[in-house]
Amino acid sequence: MVSIVVSVFNEEDVLPHFKEELQTVLDKNNIEAYEVIFVNDGSTDGSRDILTGFAQKDEKITAIHFSRNFGHEPAMLAGIDHSKGKAVICLDSDLQHPPELIPKMLEEYEKGHEIINMVRNSRQDGGFIKRISSKLFYRFLNSISEIKFEANASDFFLISERIADIMKKDYRERVRYIRGFIQLLGFKKITLVYDAPERKFGKSKYSFFKLVKFSLTAISTISQAPLKLSIIIGFVYALLSVGLGIFSLVMKILGNPYSGYTTIIVFVSLSFSILFFMIGIIGEYIGQLFIETKNRPLYIIDKINK
Repeated sequence: MVSIVVSVFNEEDVLPHFKEELQTVLDKNNIEAYEVIFVNDGSTDGSRDILTGFAQKDEKITAIHFSRNFGHEPAMLAGIDHSKGKAVICLDSDLQHPPELIPKMLEEYEKGHEIINMVRNSRQDGGFIKRISSKLFYRFLNSISEIKFEANASDFFLISERIADIMKKDYRERVRYIRGFIQLLGFKKITLVYDAPERKFGKSKYSFFKLVKFSLTAISTISQAPLKLSIIIGFVYALLSVGLGIFSLVMKILGNPYSGYTTIIVFVSLSFSILFFMIGIIGEYIGQLFIETKNRPLYIIDKINK
């Protein structure tokens, strides 16, 4: 059996179309042993009623409703936690993760791949700035990480039951980056490239600030390199300070004191800017430790419809 996990947040416009397309793919490819787990991440529109209706009409559909909005990562994890299949497929309900690719993913799973990563070939709705920032992000992430991340990777993937069990039991951090965790696990994997269709219904729920927060979380959960960077920068600035001090002393001995008031002001201002930047990085890691020590639940379920 395959478990299909679908995270949902305010997608009332697209849900009927998604279900219809998913069902068509399953029927067309004679996929009968399956379950669909919709996770409603505290939607405030009509998504809850729609998902409840799906579950009431189809015994293979389960609708999990959170008590509030906990975020996309906890929603995916909740679906994985409740999955029973030998393979688990995670995708979004906005149809930019095409259900028509599910048979190909299952085909690769049957060949022995325990992780199938789906990577976007193009993003017509992304915009130039978003595409460039995405490339820079993954280039930086790869430079500080022990493993390689594919550019344009998404939360569209298949994992085996063994991987799902590891996620259920061992990877329970409160601050999460699931697609990164999956890459850290190893095992036999393959990457499939696909074209993401334009979003036809609704709007993206990821604002610029959410993307920045997501990027910071990804970096801090995968690598400690930013912390080590502060040591390097501190050492470089110590050398510059010593050099500036020696230069000023030599100029004074030669009878030509170096005033350099503007230079000193710029140097001090830049130093404080970098100092506060590094404090911010350290604060990000300390904040994550604070969240982990509180040991609060990753998500709270209000109701499950089957």
